[in-house]
Amino acid sequence: MATVTSSAVAISSFTGLKAGASSASRVSTASAKVAATPASRLAVKASLKDVGAVAVATAASAMLASNAMALEVLLGSDDGGLAFVPGSFEVAAGEKITFKNNAGFPHNVVFDEDEIPAGVDVSKISMPEEEYLNGPGETYSVTLSEKGTYKFYCAPHQGAGMVGQVTVN
Repeated sequence: MATVTSSAVAISSFTGLKAGASSASRVSTASAKVAATPASRLAVKASLKDVGAVAVATAASAMLASNAMALEVLLGSDDGGLAFVPGSFEVAAGEKITFKNNAGFPHNVVFDEDEIPAGVDVSKISMPEEEYLNGPGETYSVTLSEKGTYKFYCAPHQGAGMVGQVTVN
């Protein structure tokens, strides 16, 4: 926390202010200054610099933590290929996975009920097969909490090989 022990303070002058109708009650046009030693100015600057460094470090940590807790998977490769990019990846349990339309849409994300860990409800992690992401940049996000291997596909492009796999650790 920054503390100020002494500083330079300037009080602006006030001219032409009237209290009531009397001209005798004008506020004087003076200014006052409180002097600060060079050492105290240096201490204030150092304290503010420390506060700034802490703020930057905190923001960087939050950004790194948020990046560590999210993964983006493209639906369709940059060259228009019908693929998940990346097609196989690992995440930590509880990490958010965002599938984002990139090219060759419409797409969807359907988890194979025979290729997910036992006890996981496929309807809670999959898009309905009849629903699609139709436009560029549209997304679907899922968070997988059970450890194991999950296989998924894009229903309209499964026959063209648009399949993927995620391992949850």
